[in-house]
Amino acid sequence: MKNHGYSEESVRPVPRELRQENITADLVVAGGGLSGVCCAITAARAGLHVALVQDRPVLGGNASSEVRLWVLGATSHMGNNNRWAREGGVIDELLVENMWRNPEGNAVILDSTVLEFVLREERIRLLLNTAIDEVETDDDGAIKSASAYCSQNQTRYRLEALLFCDATGDGILGFLSGAAFRIGAEARSEFGELLAPETEQHSLLGHSLYFYSRDTGRPVRYVAPSFALKDITEIPRFRELRVTDSGCRLWWLEYGGARDTVYETEEIKWELWRVAYGVWNYIKNSGEFPEAETLTLEWMGTIPGKRESRRFEGDVMLTQQDIVEQRQHADAVSFGGWAIDLHPSDGVYSAQPGCSQWHSKGVYQIPYRAMYSRNVPNLFLTGRLISASHIAFGSTRVMATCAHNGQAVGMAAALCYEDSLKPRDLLVSERMRELQQRLLRAGQNIPGVYAEDAADKARTARMTVTSALELRDLRPSGGFVPLDKPVALLLPIDAGRVPEVTVTLASEAETTVHVELWGSGRKGNTTPDVKLAAKEVRLAKGPQQVALAFDALIDEAAHLFFVLLPAAGVEVALSEEQVTGLLTLSQKMNKAVAKSLVQTPPEGSGIDTFAFWLPDRRPMARNLAATIEPPLKMFAPSNVTNGVSRPWCGVNAWVPAREDERPALRLEWETPQTIREIEISFDTDFDHPMESVLMGHPERVMPACVTEFEVCAGSNGLLAKVTENHQTRWSLKLAKAVETDELSIVVLGHGPTLPAIFEVRCY
Repeated sequence: MKNHGYSEESVRPVPRELRQENITADLVVAGGGLSGVCCAITAARAGLHVALVQDRPVLGGNASSEVRLWVLGATSHMGNNNRWAREGGVIDELLVENMWRNPEGNAVILDSTVLEFVLREERIRLLLNTAIDEVETDDDGAIKSASAYCSQNQTRYRLEALLFCDATGDGILGFLSGAAFRIGAEARSEFGELLAPETEQHSLLGHSLYFYSRDTGRPVRYVAPSFALKDITEIPRFRELRVTDSGCRLWWLEYGGARDTVYETEEIKWELWRVAYGVWNYIKNSGEFPEAETLTLEWMGTIPGKRESRRFEGDVMLTQQDIVEQRQHADAVSFGGWAIDLHPSDGVYSAQPGCSQWHSKGVYQIPYRAMYSRNVPNLFLTGRLISASHIAFGSTRVMATCAHNGQAVGMAAALCYEDSLKPRDLLVSERMRELQQRLLRAGQNIPGVYAEDAADKARTARMTVTSALELRDLRPSGGFVPLDKPVALLLPIDAGRVPEVTVTLASEAETTVHVELWGSGRKGNTTPDVKLAAKEVRLAKGPQQVALAFDALIDEAAHLFFVLLPAAGVEVALSEEQVTGLLTLSQKMNKAVAKSLVQTPPEGSGIDTFAFWLPDRRPMARNLAATIEPPLKMFAPSNVTNGVSRPWCGVNAWVPAREDERPALRLEWETPQTIREIEISFDTDFDHPMESVLMGHPERVMPACVTEFEVCAGSNGLLAKVTENHQTRWSLKLAKAVETDELSIVVLGHGPTLPAIFEVRCY
């Protein structure tokens, strides 16, 4: 056997060095949470060679099986007024795929799905269990290389690249490189944020750690570890404990916001273990929960989910006003919509409520200037460490928003690499427009920015279809619901005179019902805050048709609310039909994200007061049965090239007529076109949050999604036939380009409601 490290002449040990591997990439992405994953995938698809470095054994960060928090963003559990607001692009692909494979919400299945998406990209070099611990910079402060260590293979890596992205949450890459950052809450005077404290404070959101239980069907004894919290009454909210709560429904098991959430994170974890095991001991052994007798502790988190630590500084700091006022930015590349969700820094030991959530009236743009370091010239920022104040961070920190930002950074890195640019160089208007257009093509949603790709040949085609829906009615299903709360039919209405909507009411006696017409004060919003008309309608006893006829005109297309106010003894007829771009809502609240039917903030907080109008989730969701005169004609084929690929100020989709058994969309050109690539966007219900874990969902494919179709090119014949689709976006890259003056898309199968196509592109 060979002796390693010493000779027979001397027994003195010879120090050894770790094995080292040098990796050269175009982009190094530090952090394998969803933001880093979406960044890496986007950059790799755009042609970059990417090193993705993750210090954990799994990808997904707080969404992974290590933490098990559901992925959420602007949809906010469908608990705010942000309709059709699920994020697009790569995070949408992941959520839709998880819905298809994993509607039960198993975090381990999500792990494998995220891993698979990364491994599909041949240009990504994935390093798991690898932590960055050293950075080398040049004379200009740019990062030259990063060093990292993998504890599993005892290998040290040296990572060289022209561009780096920090998606680590705590910002280790930015910290080591000298990037400017902040910790804690800014004083109110710095940005004029009325929710901010009067003076600067070390006040952060804390960590959370969850557990799962399982019913064994027989009595289970539990003996708590000695370190478990003995007196559960130390937790002011202990009376809110429910046996049915597990996983991230225990989000309020939070601690550490008053401590150093970077350097004291292990101490914070130990305190959370004390609390979590103490809570379970109380549930099992206090005698207050007899229904817990047969439950066992199935899983306990081993690392806490972090909310807040370092926030880095870009060329702009996103603030409360950007969110609440929905400010527009010329360099918008992403969007958010979660509430400004702030937690007491003492977490479970605070006597205050576990959170305060203040929603804006709609989604808000996120500028590119918040996504790179202001003083490290080749460092991108994404995830929860983008350039935002503590108050704005309360909204931007959630995972779907972070992931959407990650896609923006990945595409920006591709543009920078192609033209040997630094991140800040993309602010030039022509380059920013190119970035925005590339993002839109990749499925990104940037509210208020339209797709206008001059290379897209579909934009010059003449569109014809076998049929287009003219919506005259939502047919009654025979069901009625009491008019015991305000309800509204949210309809896409074209510019001009508002149509007459007729509903069926049944009244126990002669009475009066109040009806109103509402719109939104900001373009694209679906918060009814502008009353356009109102009237009283006399009802006779029994069922009857009631016309919601308002003498109103609107200047541009928008979603309008046809509202019925509560009336005792009155019921309204329902329809089981669902149609892309319209919903039935009622004034109610989701207790997970709101405290009342009407958001009523403290005076002087800078937050708007408004009511929540929410749809029901499927399978319980119903529309109001109604007739519409004149019928809605907003489902035309021209929508597929109008630059918007989801409901926003309209339907923005082609929807065929009900009776069309083989719907087809045809694109025709005056002269033959060379086509190499075809892209189609389908309706996977952007109003659905698709929570990734725990909740469970009743369906795997969204109702209006085209599941089977074929694409033909005139005399060239069939180009593709797809027999199973559930995704939002489909792309065909032809091995050999075709010359054609005609392209057709034939729908062969779809979900239980009318199919819809949002966008078609040809290159």
